[in-house]
Amino acid sequence: MSGWPCWHPYWGRKMLNIEKIRNGVVIDHIKSGQGIRIFNWLGLDKAPYTVAFVVNASSRNMGRKDIIKIDNTMDINFDILGLIDPSITVNIIKDEKVTEKIQLKLPERVKNVILCKNPRCITSTEKYIDQIFHLENAEERTYRCECCDEIRCAGDLA
Repeated sequence: MSGWPCWHPYWGRKMLNIEKIRNGVVIDHIKSGQGIRIFNWLGLDKAPYTVAFVVNASSRNMGRKDIIKIDNTMDINFDILGLIDPSITVNIIKDEKVTEKIQLKLPERVKNVILCKNPRCITSTEKYIDQIFHLENAEERTYRCECCDEIRCAGDLA
């Protein structure tokens, strides 16, 4: 992928143009500033294929957003992406066309993603026990530990 400045009639200023993806994934509508968490979580800094990471792109609906374009197919855990930012849209690209558009949401149940911080919880002391959390309140993005009822925010993954 290469880019060059071009004039965009809506924004009225120079824009960076990134070539189309042949086969891959576009992670769009990432809350501005959260893209780096996703980029690092996916290990894209070590990717042997082309990746475009756009920070603070102008957006009519969001004001500013981050975008990640991956010119390769890969398995992505949508539950973790939904925990980081449930407003994300994932576009699956095949032969330069969007074949699937996935609207993320907060998962109802997550396993071994959020860690319980309660020192008396059995999952804190017994490492072989899975840490399972259930969605408690979608508006507040809170999850409840299945073992001890500790409440954690979706933004606190570790």
